[in-house]
Amino acid sequence: MNIIVSPNRLIPESQVASILNVSPSTLRRWRSRGSGPAYIQVLGKPGGAIRYRETDVVAWIEQNTIAPRRLGC
Repeated sequence: MNIIVSPNRLIPESQVASILNVSPSTLRRWRSRGSGPAYIQVLGKPGGAIRYRETDVVAWIEQNTIAPRRLGC
């Protein structure tokens, strides 16, 4: 599937949660564990707004896509 994305577009946590069909708290838990899509902390300090590059979200989806294997063909 080809998706056209803007390389510099920043999207908020709520939109990423919707795209991935997870809750914002799941994204926060992933960030605290060092997993999930790469993110940007606006203002570069704790408590700053979290944004995700659209390209990073798409890349994370692609990296975590598992193609089914065909057995016995």
